[in-house]
Amino acid sequence: MRLIRPSDAMMSGRVEEDRLQVLQIYRLLQCVRKGDEVQIEKMVNLGVKNLINLTEPQDGTGVLHLAVTANNQDLVRFLLSQGANPNIQDKMGRTPVMLAAELGNDAIVTLLAQSHADLRLQDTEGKGVLFYCIFPTNRHTRCLQVALKGQADVNNVSALGTHVFQLMCEKAQECTTMCLIMLRGGADPNATNQKTGVTALMEAAKAGSLQLLRTILKRGGNPNALDRKRLTAVHYAAMGDFFELIQVLSAYSADMGVINLEECTPLHYAAAIGNANCCKFLAQRGCNPKLKNHEGFLPRHIAKDAGNKAAVKELKKAERQQGKGKKSSSVSLMSNLGGLTLHDWSHEYETELRQAFGNNSDTVTTEMFISVLEELKVPVELDQIHKVISAHDKGGEGCININDFIKGVKYIPKPFLLSSYMPKKKKGEKGGKGGKKKGKFVLPLTICTLPPELMPRRPDGGPPHFMIETYYNCSDIRRFDRDHPPEHPIMNDSGWYIEKPEKVYVNINYCVKSGDLESLDLALNQGVPVDVQDQFYKTPLMVACSSGNYKVAQYLLDQGADVNVCDQFFWTPLHHAAHAGQVELIELLVQAGATIDARALSGGTPLMRAIQSSRPSCVDVLIKAGASVNAENKKEQNCLDIARAFADSRIIDLVQDKMDSLPKLKEGKGKGGKAEKPKPAKRKSVAAEGAEHAETSTATADNTPPQKDSKSVILQNTRISTGKTNTVDITFVPKTVWGKPPTTSQLMSKIETRKRLSLELDFDDFMMPFSQNIQRKTLEPAITTDYTERRLGSKRHSDILES
Repeated sequence: MRLIRPSDAMMSGRVEEDRLQVLQIYRLLQCVRKGDEVQIEKMVNLGVKNLINLTEPQDGTGVLHLAVTANNQDLVRFLLSQGANPNIQDKMGRTPVMLAAELGNDAIVTLLAQSHADLRLQDTEGKGVLFYCIFPTNRHTRCLQVALKGQADVNNVSALGTHVFQLMCEKAQECTTMCLIMLRGGADPNATNQKTGVTALMEAAKAGSLQLLRTILKRGGNPNALDRKRLTAVHYAAMGDFFELIQVLSAYSADMGVINLEECTPLHYAAAIGNANCCKFLAQRGCNPKLKNHEGFLPRHIAKDAGNKAAVKELKKAERQQGKGKKSSSVSLMSNLGGLTLHDWSHEYETELRQAFGNNSDTVTTEMFISVLEELKVPVELDQIHKVISAHDKGGEGCININDFIKGVKYIPKPFLLSSYMPKKKKGEKGGKGGKKKGKFVLPLTICTLPPELMPRRPDGGPPHFMIETYYNCSDIRRFDRDHPPEHPIMNDSGWYIEKPEKVYVNINYCVKSGDLESLDLALNQGVPVDVQDQFYKTPLMVACSSGNYKVAQYLLDQGADVNVCDQFFWTPLHHAAHAGQVELIELLVQAGATIDARALSGGTPLMRAIQSSRPSCVDVLIKAGASVNAENKKEQNCLDIARAFADSRIIDLVQDKMDSLPKLKEGKGKGGKAEKPKPAKRKSVAAEGAEHAETSTATADNTPPQKDSKSVILQNTRISTGKTNTVDITFVPKTVWGKPPTTSQLMSKIETRKRLSLELDFDDFMMPFSQNIQRKTLEPAITTDYTERRLGSKRHSDILES
């Protein structure tokens, strides 16, 4: 294809070596940058000849290039009215319309096209305006449509051999719409990169764009084209695991068994991916599963190494079927690739076939059947069509059922049908007696988020107000830091030589959790409301209370935060602080005027939330602040019921003591002199029954408080963990209490005492050691004689009894 190079007429903006012209064009470009139309008109009228079409000598930039780059449509219109040439080119050969298309400014592209800009011009690399439109935006799509209306070259090939349509198909994942527009505009469906040999169809298969692949094939794309590596579109579809694309390529007679330079078939790539359906389909449609690549691996070996068990199973079946060869009785049907191609084609053209045959009847004559297939350019020979007709018309009636032909059940074996690749229904899905019982229907509950209309963007187009700008200290860290701040703000001149970074917006509640007071102060100074809600209805004060950030909560209250603001569940900051067990924050909120008995959506009070957090200190603070212990939620549970359910003995005692200290109601009469009816017993859950007391009445006849259920496992566990059970002392107490051992001085004094003792002591039983030994030896024979006589007497008595 001949490249249209910039001619001298087109490059009329070149500046001659005249200093006056150079100075005037630079002055004119400066006026264009400022947008000063008055000065521009004055210079055009009074300057050198054709000044508006001169370009600066360095890059060849003209006034229209500059106005287009600035996206100033009014200025472009003004320059065109002053005689600016819309086809002027810079030193890279780029025209103003190319720059406008690259920026996606469809309004300027339209304006230049209406001003008779030549849209077939090319730059120094041989690229036309369509190359500058390849970007995945709607604006660039509109620029492409305008360029095609202006007769832009839809089959433009660059100097490096890149086809514009093939390059666009390379980005088919994002630019599918643009590719379809190019095809409707007359793009070559077989567009090829002259350097790599890759076609547009291969790029569509590589990107996995089913719609683009079908359109290219319907417009005459060659499915068997080879690139420099001998890869086809089937290879690329198998690499990307695109099973539907392989089915469509089979419908257009794509060769499934092509071997590339590495001696790999598409089956090798499908085995590496592990798609069992791809492996099965490729083997059925003619790809030999017993071919080895240059490394000597079969597809089965590759699938086994990759751990793809399902693919290995299918490949083993294919190898066994391939090994049967002509011995199989059904080989004529199974090896008939023409019949399989016809079946795939009929599935792909089902809509067109039914429209051509008419929707009135399901049967047509054989003559009409043949004529419709030939009219739709069926990719099989006429002999194959007659075989199919004979399979459907065995009775010789001359009619064919369209539904049976599209299903393929009469001329294709069941394992080869496309319906065999559909997901099978599990047993029992049809319902009835054998069906699986459906579980209980649970209504999905959506997360409550702020609607978009309540989160408007800022007047300048910025994010919603709960997204705040983060504070950035632009001080030079090499001179100043936290330990060495500037002595005076004027001394900190870092802003003069340090570039300020771009604005970064974060959720205000993230700054609250992290304690970023600088960013909070910056946001409030910029007008962000102190009670702004994020997408989950939470205000900064609520987040500060739930996260336990006392310093931030104090700062927000000083800034005028509402202490009684509610979220979507009617929780106030005091609810969040009590639920988190933050004693200091509870005291701070109470001092700030928080409603002590604020009701949530479920009727819960902050005291109930504190009881649920199992923090006795929080419960004590709220009770002392005047929280009602008799308040009930929507389940008619008071604070004592909730405390018993959570089974913390310390909190139960606190609530019980408070309820006992309250004045008792008079028995017999209530309001209006009528006796109060006893409340019906409440239904309690299984988990709450073990935690509550056995006696549920709040006052008995003798005004004694209800006794705690000693059999409650949860209550006993709490008592054990808190050390409040009736402990039993199991300490071992010996009978002899051993004292401290005597000291040396005590032993010496005892010996001296013994020496001073004599026989004239007052003790009747006192005997000296010598006398004790004599008495013991005297008594021993007498004791022994007595013991022997008793033994002999007992023996004689036993002998008499025996005789």
